[in-house]
Amino acid sequence: MQHPLSLYNTLTRQKSTFEPLHSPFVGLYVCGPTVYGDAHLGHARPYITFDVLRRYMQHLGYKVRYVRNITDVGHLQNDADFGEDKIQKLAKAAHLEPMEVVEKYTNSFHKDMASLNVLPPDIEPRASGHIIEQIEMIQEILANGLAYESNGSVYFDVPAYNKEHNYGKLSGRVIEDLLSNTRDNLEGQEEKRSPLDFALWKKASPSHIMRWNSPWSEGFPGWHLECSAMSRKYLGTQFDIHGGGLDLMFPHHECEIAQSQASHNHSDAARFWMHNNLITINGKKMGKSLGNFITLGELFTGKHEVLQQAYSPMTIRFFILQAHYRSTLDFSNEGLQAARKGFLKVMNGLRILEQLQYPETAGEIDAKAEEEIKKQVAELFTSLNDDLNTAKVIAALFNLLKKINSMFTGGFKLETISKEVFEQMRTAYQTMVKDILGLKEEQTANAMDMLQLVLSFYKEAKEAKDYAKVDLIRAQLKGQGIVIKDMKTGIDWAYEE
Repeated sequence: MQHPLSLYNTLTRQKSTFEPLHSPFVGLYVCGPTVYGDAHLGHARPYITFDVLRRYMQHLGYKVRYVRNITDVGHLQNDADFGEDKIQKLAKAAHLEPMEVVEKYTNSFHKDMASLNVLPPDIEPRASGHIIEQIEMIQEILANGLAYESNGSVYFDVPAYNKEHNYGKLSGRVIEDLLSNTRDNLEGQEEKRSPLDFALWKKASPSHIMRWNSPWSEGFPGWHLECSAMSRKYLGTQFDIHGGGLDLMFPHHECEIAQSQASHNHSDAARFWMHNNLITINGKKMGKSLGNFITLGELFTGKHEVLQQAYSPMTIRFFILQAHYRSTLDFSNEGLQAARKGFLKVMNGLRILEQLQYPETAGEIDAKAEEEIKKQVAELFTSLNDDLNTAKVIAALFNLLKKINSMFTGGFKLETISKEVFEQMRTAYQTMVKDILGLKEEQTANAMDMLQLVLSFYKEAKEAKDYAKVDLIRAQLKGQGIVIKDMKTGIDWAYEE
């Protein structure tokens, strides 16, 4: 399959043409959530980003297998090898079984993703359901001399691995610098040969609830191991793309690369590593560990002290897409309000295109106008092909929208372009907005029916010259974000931008 899609590969620090290992099949793995709390705005960014990537690849004709895991065990406090499991800690405080916590927040996560119109993955494996695969991978690493057992726990031997491989090649870390910046006497590190070593298997303490039998002890797998084991099970020892947030690049993804190479002695498991940048609030990373996060539920309801109003799921989606995924995105009420206006403008464009009808007979074709429209349509896809640049896509949509609005108001004569170019423009706009960017109408079918009924009352009042009623209906609809338009062709409405 020939196409110009170019993606930035964190591993090589450059953009390159994407060619799948086994075209037309594409294997895509994205690190999923650790389910011990409601998803926040920062969580929305990677899942919207890779949702668009998946949608676009399917548009290009690829058969995508999208795997996104659920971390329900092994993720300890502060992302470390020592301390309490994040899920278990919450379970104890709430007097619940850990898996009750997992189920509650997995369901909450799925609900939020559905609201954001993020398509569900093809496979959503849980770490706790793949203990056997993780034990097998540990045994392979041990057999290759790149891990060791210590008091019932198993650790990855980073210095031994680094002799033949490059631990740090993804993140740009240098092992000597890492060692010099790490204190050997950190509490709880006594079992390790090197402070850089990380846990593959941890022996459970007497108070640890989640535990499984293994050849080394009754315990649980290390956090980094699960993704290596599950990506291999469902996508093979080598696959096309591994995605996730920039905050996972080190140590999580660095350790994934090391584990995969150490277990099979093959080249990198993922050929492309893609990382979305962070969402910040007051210049700091938004995250649960910092306590400065806003959950998606709070955004949807407006129930948070920093929020001036509620923001709809599509406003959140548009807010995230209007920035390139590799750039930082700072939260602000002003930014979200601007995103709302932008989203409504794009949706008004969809409505106009549905109403526009090409004349029965074409007029004299304006070649220059046709070329301009073709160029604007092409920009939609060349922007996506340039490392999934949704910010440029939205700018291109707005440029095209100026022409569409002019067609609707009569400033641009539709008959001066061919029907073929008009249909190309309409199809491209609709496909990009709905199928690729994943933006959708937020009004329900019942609400739309009710709106049409109100417009019929408006029409009757206007014909009867009942201007008090006319003004009342206008004001009431404007309060709901709807603007009535008195057109030469009849009465229409649009979202207030």
